[in-house]
Amino acid sequence: MSWQPEIDELRRREELARRMGGPEKVKRQHDGGKLTVRERIDRLLDKGSFHEVGAIAGKATYDDEGALTDFLPANFVMGRGRIEGRPVVVGGDDFTVRGGAGDAAIGSKQVYAEQMANELRLPLVRLIDGTGGGGSVKSLEIDQRTYVPANQGWDWVTDNLGKVPVVGLGLGSVAGLGSARLVTSHYSLMVREISHMFIAGPPLVARLGQNLTKEELGGSDIHARAGAVDDVVDSEEEAFERTRAFLSYLPSNVFELPPRAACEDDVDRREEWLIEAVPRDRRKVYDMRKVIAAVVDTGSFFEMGRKYGGPVITGLCRLDGWPVAILGSDPRFYGGGWTADAAIKVTRFIDLANTFHLPVVNLSDVPGFLIGKQAEVDGTIRHGARALAALYQARVPWCTVITRRSFGVAGAAHGNHVRLHYRYAWPSADWGSLPIEGGIEAAYRSELAAAEDPKALHAEIEERLNRYRSPFRTAEAFLAEEIIDPRDTRPLLCEFANLAAPLREPGMTGFAMRP
Repeated sequence: MSWQPEIDELRRREELARRMGGPEKVKRQHDGGKLTVRERIDRLLDKGSFHEVGAIAGKATYDDEGALTDFLPANFVMGRGRIEGRPVVVGGDDFTVRGGAGDAAIGSKQVYAEQMANELRLPLVRLIDGTGGGGSVKSLEIDQRTYVPANQGWDWVTDNLGKVPVVGLGLGSVAGLGSARLVTSHYSLMVREISHMFIAGPPLVARLGQNLTKEELGGSDIHARAGAVDDVVDSEEEAFERTRAFLSYLPSNVFELPPRAACEDDVDRREEWLIEAVPRDRRKVYDMRKVIAAVVDTGSFFEMGRKYGGPVITGLCRLDGWPVAILGSDPRFYGGGWTADAAIKVTRFIDLANTFHLPVVNLSDVPGFLIGKQAEVDGTIRHGARALAALYQARVPWCTVITRRSFGVAGAAHGNHVRLHYRYAWPSADWGSLPIEGGIEAAYRSELAAAEDPKALHAEIEERLNRYRSPFRTAEAFLAEEIIDPRDTRPLLCEFANLAAPLREPGMTGFAMRP
């Protein structure tokens, strides 16, 4: 006698699980402009590659004879699949089942997904929609008890930051534990208009006298500008595309090295316009993103965190096919001067590169830290010093190109001075303890105060000092190793990427990356 009746029962339960919260709840999800969790998984993964785990976990209803009459699946769907042929773990909240709240959850499913990614050393993608297994006061009535708060599985969540790539996608109104799960990742996204994130949502905040809409309290642009999430996209499809792109630059885990891609771009390509990219007038700005696009493999620049920490550009790219982490200065924000949020952005990005063994290229134009009362209020020097610590703790190969300014403590953060200076400078380079503009007043205060014509003396001093600020004078003392034609930047960076490739060492770093 076969076990076919049990197999038939299994298939019946699986079919009931695929109904999710039922047709009405699914329709409500679609009417809100959102995909269901199963649709999301299908769109994210390679076609037909999803292997679900725990599909029939949920709450069953039985008749008096023990026969199944109804079944409500757990509000979390998870399993293994493939992205561009590479195995990944994916887990998503099912908002059609109690809005993703904890009283409908089987928490061990979320923990299992984290543990599976950790122990199988596979990238993890979290599709977060709701509280992500967090609390609901309705649990009091259902369970008839409460509990001392503990974030279940957070040991795995934390450990994963040091072992496997983790992507968090906010795909609805995310609150509490769901918010923490979203931001505890290497790369996080929200979808404009359908995604919101809160520590606590509008009903709770209203008790503070703050009557705000979901968009006003936790809209995607708020969190992108605050640096709580890395990026905002216009659709779920774009979120899945960005996820696939991000993972393509990283190894599956820290015990492997980032994969090289085929490169059809000429490594010796020289963009003629780069020779005039930096204006001779130091007060004029230029487009560093255009410079980055000109020197990396065509179309390979993947920017992260554009709306946060404006003076610093961070992203991933390829050089001769090799994945590289790239930093750049944006002179359109405070002339590239580091703010507190720019320093925080640098710290987190260096930690990402160091965790996954990505060489770093830094296109640097930093006049120093932002100064003034607000800079002191923001604790800029503490955050800047933390960025310096991250730089000096990093062990990945590093190459700097100084395109224009490098002044003070922040300017010195273009590289680790005790390591080999794999460093280039463009002829537009200008460096020192602080810029001549503004520094004359401090250094020559007494002379200017005693002069009959302070303006004339100021102009005389500035003209004299300008003769000494040429980068060629610095190179004469071998304090600037190589001054290069800007058009040679791409060939030299591609050489760096090829030299750096065998120097990368797989394995865990001294500490796990923090959110």
